Order: sequence, then C-alpha cells, then structure tokens
Amino acid sequence: MGDTVIVGGKPIMNYIVACITLFNAGRPRIKVRARGKNISRAVDVVEMLRRVFVKDLEIEKIEIGTDLLKDEAGNERNISTISITLHKAQPGEE
Repeated sequence: MGDTVIVGGKPIMNYIVACITLFNAGRPRIKVRARGKNISRAVDVVEMLRRVFVKDLEIEKIEIGTDLLKDEAGNERNISTISITLHKAQPGEE
C-alpha cells in the first residue's frame, strides 16, 4: 500500500503532491485509486500529473471494478472503483 494514493474528498493538489513525492522518493510505479464519486477526481489527478507536472509519465494499466458494501441499514450496495497504475522511467531506463 506504500505506493498507492487513495483519492478522496481533499483538494486535487494534495493528491498530485503525494504522487510527485512518491516519484521523487524513487518509486518507479504508483497506483492512484478511487471509489464512487471520487473516480472523476482520480482521473483529474492523473491527467494533471501527466500534462503539467511529470512529462515522461506513462499510464501503464487501468483497472475498473465494483466493491460490494453494506450501508448503515445493512443493505448491500455496488460501488464502482478505479485503479490507475502510473510508471515514470528512471534515469538510465528506456
């Protein structure tokens, strides 16, 4: 989980800074994950990273799925999920 940024309700720049921090720490791959209404926010984070902040960033894999959660009343609900794997080439790597 150390290479995963889970997107929630905070401002987008918080997640962008978290991703840049992981890449600067030497991580070649990170995952950006989100559920439900935060999926569009996760896509915004990745697109801003790719277009503005980290030019040599590649989207390696996009996984979508559904989590089954119980609400307060005990009813089961389907919640959509997304996991976007990003790869940044390290110096000397092609």
